[in-house]
Amino acid sequence: MKHFSLYTLIFSAFFSLASHAQGISSKPLKDAALRSADPGVAVRQITQGPANHYFGYIGQCRTIPWNDTGRYILCLETQFQDRLPDAGDAAGVCLIDTRDYSIRVLDATRGWNPQQGTMFYWNPEHPETQFFFNDRDVKTGKIFTVLYDITAGPDGKGGRIREYRFDHCAVANGGIAQNGGYFLAINYARMARLRPVTGYNGAHDWTDGVAAPEDDGIYRVDIETGGRRLLVSFAQLREKLRPLDPERIDSRHLFINHTLNNRNNDLVYFYCRADFETEKPGSRINAPFSMRPDGSELMLHETYIGGHPDWDMDGCMIGAIKDSLIRYDVRARKVVAELGGPGLFISPGGDTAVSPDGRWLVNGSRISEYNHYMFLDRKTGRSFKSPGIWLSVWSTGKAGALRLDASPAWNREGNAVVVPGIAEDGTRQMFLISLPD
Repeated sequence: MKHFSLYTLIFSAFFSLASHAQGISSKPLKDAALRSADPGVAVRQITQGPANHYFGYIGQCRTIPWNDTGRYILCLETQFQDRLPDAGDAAGVCLIDTRDYSIRVLDATRGWNPQQGTMFYWNPEHPETQFFFNDRDVKTGKIFTVLYDITAGPDGKGGRIREYRFDHCAVANGGIAQNGGYFLAINYARMARLRPVTGYNGAHDWTDGVAAPEDDGIYRVDIETGGRRLLVSFAQLREKLRPLDPERIDSRHLFINHTLNNRNNDLVYFYCRADFETEKPGSRINAPFSMRPDGSELMLHETYIGGHPDWDMDGCMIGAIKDSLIRYDVRARKVVAELGGPGLFISPGGDTAVSPDGRWLVNGSRISEYNHYMFLDRKTGRSFKSPGIWLSVWSTGKAGALRLDASPAWNREGNAVVVPGIAEDGTRQMFLISLPD
């Protein structure tokens, strides 16, 4: 009976939470949705057309667009937004100078997509000048991760100081350890087949045709040495899932999304999934797992957390269950607190990001053609609602893999976020939402 209950929960979880995860609700608007924007919450467009500019990933796991002093913000620059990029489509790797919001193109990448960008992350050990991004080899199609320093090179104007390339099983960054030292690496070519919104189309995929390969899954790459090892394989995950779906599991092509390192570098949370492009939500695999960063203590969780969750200051995740934003203790495997429902958050299953110091959290969700952001001061209980950020035709329900998620990304001070939106000229740009003093 326990197996049936767990099967029902994991294989139906996405169906029950899908509308919340996408910021859509068929129910009448609740208190938070009807609430007007609060005075003092300022919105400013910080990039301009005719090119498109965006950071690309939500602010989970302290994914901060600003460097250590706040002088520079990372962004991608692209020439189109009406299709997914092909293998030959490069995006500019850029710095925004916050003194005058001018943009300097540093490099180019062929490892990117509209939703997650190129997995930008400032190096926690050198956050003033070094950052990571993903790329692919133009000849082999193999993906890899780049470590870039904005002061490197003979002229001090910046350059690549390391590339993490692997001839066999080519993987790239899926999540930097928040305190540095390593990153988790996954196969974006496999995702391009099984979940195009988060993959790199046309990249080399050694697992094509293999449902649960033994040499693919989540790798750990040492930043200093470049060495790597496989922490968990799809074959291992298949066996964990087998009791839930013994008849079909061998034919289901698994993939991994959201490899999330916690703030102490001692836990990893991720989702193992299948059939997102071919089956209805209720019959897909959408299974939450956790493990230690050495691959030990691999655990399949019965409780499913929806939306795009984030790590809190301890071993808890903040995400959505039904109509509430909750804290889930990963080690204890139980919900330990409720943070609020539709009376406070427009859609608790939207994108959630915790500020670097843990004091604030922001939850972003769509109402019609606009993203709105609810900010909660966890120390005082104050909350603020932002003005809407226009999405035009790129709202979740219409745009599919080209959708504009809420994607809030905090600054280091915890008083502002960068979000994506559509400018008056129809281009995809970056907007700064600042909280009142």
